[in-house]
Amino acid sequence: MADAATSNYTDTLMQALLARKDWLEKSELVKLKEELRIFQISYSVLYNMFLKKKLIHEDPYKQETKISELEVPEVGPFNEAKRLEQVSLRLASYDSQLDFLVNFYQFGIDFLNLERIRKIVGLVRYVDWVNLTPDSKSPNTKAVAELTNNAKSGGDSLTLSIIGESLTRLPKCTSSIMGILRNITGYYKEDYKLNVRSATVGMQASEANPVNIRKKVNASMPGTPFYQEFIEELIREDYSKDGPAMREAVLNSLKVTEEKPKAAKQKTSYKDVLLNGIQAIGAASSVMTEVIQKVDTNETILENRKKGLWEKLRLLLRAMTNADPDEVVYELQFFDQAKGIETHEHLNFGQFRIDLDRKIKIYTGMSGQGPFMAKLKAMTEEQVLEYLERAIKDLQSLHRTLTSLDEYFKASVPREERDQIKGIKPELASIKNCFIKANQIRHEYSAQKEEEEQMKKLGINPNT
Repeated sequence: MADAATSNYTDTLMQALLARKDWLEKSELVKLKEELRIFQISYSVLYNMFLKKKLIHEDPYKQETKISELEVPEVGPFNEAKRLEQVSLRLASYDSQLDFLVNFYQFGIDFLNLERIRKIVGLVRYVDWVNLTPDSKSPNTKAVAELTNNAKSGGDSLTLSIIGESLTRLPKCTSSIMGILRNITGYYKEDYKLNVRSATVGMQASEANPVNIRKKVNASMPGTPFYQEFIEELIREDYSKDGPAMREAVLNSLKVTEEKPKAAKQKTSYKDVLLNGIQAIGAASSVMTEVIQKVDTNETILENRKKGLWEKLRLLLRAMTNADPDEVVYELQFFDQAKGIETHEHLNFGQFRIDLDRKIKIYTGMSGQGPFMAKLKAMTEEQVLEYLERAIKDLQSLHRTLTSLDEYFKASVPREERDQIKGIKPELASIKNCFIKANQIRHEYSAQKEEEEQMKKLGINPNT
């Protein structure tokens, strides 16, 4: 293909991808999250029904499992001697992964990629809900079909209705989700090929083969996966006689068609939106236990370094006389974003640890569906909003303190002893993600409320 034609196609493709990305972000990803939410709820109903009827065992470690990235649970055959145990563990893990996907995963084009889409597909197809039969070749599908039949056996009308509704929703959601994921995958494929074209500018037809292109990709895009199928498509599009027709088909596939507005929509539950934000804050509890262990270890290392012989004797005498232990106070440094200056603050470590234990209990209550969340649900929308705003500020403040404390511990020992100090950067990143997500939800809530008010002022019913 001539250089001018290549350049024109690349420019046109880039514009088409930008428009496609905007549409995916505003339309398809919103639909995807909603369909996944219905999918997750429908599965959770079945899973809890299996537990209630004691058809499977509850995983005692389910609540302690920390998930940082999606993983598709085991799909291979069961060990018949341990079948019940393995089915129980797989379904518990599946429930946890779906919960993580719906409630804690990022849904943005810049975050999702082909590998993450592959994992979402793996979760959606983990059980073949469209062909849920006991004679399925899929071990998981076969097991769930048998459990469903057992759950129906002898069940009352309410139980049968609940199971039936879930088994109706799951196949429908599967079909809808897969359609959306195909659209998103198509975008990523063409975006990938566009990036490869940038890495192979000026390549001649005689050089255009997967081996040479791989070398170019590795040199200019290190760490980028190499998709042989996409590269072969690119070569045909750019260097074969069928190229013009193929390129035209690509551009047509990326066109965004206007959707007709729906006649009506369900009224938004703004309180539920805010409660999702509070649950995002509560997710911080999952890493707090590790933070505590590391912080306590570092405090012990630091205090032991300070104790010479006479200090140890003095502490021994205080212990023998039942005197209160000395307070441990650290001088921490903070950067004041508003003033643009470094500030100092004294931290009473003993009181800080007491407060930290208390906060972990609160965050744990936020992350589940227990009494604490029941109290929040009983509050007014305004009260829940106020609580969410306080919770965000509190977690931000705690993150700032932990960050400064981490830096203080590292700076308080010689470089050669630095490896004794337990760093908490991964945990700090997880905590930060929690309040960022909660803040995003709060902003979404405000935007939705503002939009509704504007529509009312214009005399438009926002629920139509």
